[in-house]
Amino acid sequence: MANIPQKVSERLAATIKKYQPILITAKNQDKNEADTVTIIGNMLHEVFGYDQYSEITKEFAIKNTFCDLAIKIDGSVKFLIEAKAIGIKLNDNHIGQATTYGAKEGIDWVVLTNGINWIIYKMNYGSKIAHKQISCFDFLELKTKSIPDHEQLFILCKEGLKKDAIEEFHAYKKIVNPFFIGSIIMSESVLDTIKRELRKSSPGLKIDDKEIETIIKNEVLKREVVDSEYAIDAQEQYKLILKKAKKDQAKKIQKAKSSSSDSDDSAEEIAAKSDNGSPDIND
Repeated sequence: MANIPQKVSERLAATIKKYQPILITAKNQDKNEADTVTIIGNMLHEVFGYDQYSEITKEFAIKNTFCDLAIKIDGSVKFLIEAKAIGIKLNDNHIGQATTYGAKEGIDWVVLTNGINWIIYKMNYGSKIAHKQISCFDFLELKTKSIPDHEQLFILCKEGLKKDAIEEFHAYKKIVNPFFIGSIIMSESVLDTIKRELRKSSPGLKIDDKEIETIIKNEVLKREVVDSEYAIDAQEQYKLILKKAKKDQAKKIQKAKSSSSDSDDSAEEIAAKSDNGSPDIND
């Protein structure tokens, strides 16, 4: 994660302390959506650091409809914010409405909030328009001096935008999540390692490979980690990474072959030396 400047960290600590009682009071008074939008606008200014006159836009028009708030810097919309009354529990209908706004305008990031709960979505514009939640937090549960809590807020801060903090966070969450880790555990290479270690534990004992895979899938891991829609996406993503790593390694070997005429080493040895024998899957 990007380093948070000390000045920003101090601001976050102070504004967490300031806005938590404000939000509690607003919820107890069951403030309506208009009043909630006012509070959220103030938070965008004081907590997240945006200029309230030039960078926070209310009632942002998108093809004959309006989104409650938008963050606009140098003429470019960075986030759309769909707000609901503070007492309303956010649901799938609200999510659909917020991301529809983002899709109409071609905006990458959409935030859905009732002032207390904040949900951040990444829009994807491929063969079909889709959205994926990358972060959510409850403002009332944030700790004033907690670095992880400050990091949650920083990805929406003006200073975070300058450091591409939200993109960095998104890249991190794409692989550091239960579904991607589950895909790695269920991969052939990891399963082979587990089976090999089991055989070491009891030499001579015949291990049923399918039984081991079934135990890991159904009893060690949660079912949703290996069988859900998110799990399938993660598995496909991991396959693509492995495929790219294999192609990159093949290119290195081919390059090594073309330059090995003056060396006694084999092409495979040269390629292995160039990357310590391991394909780089993080490119």
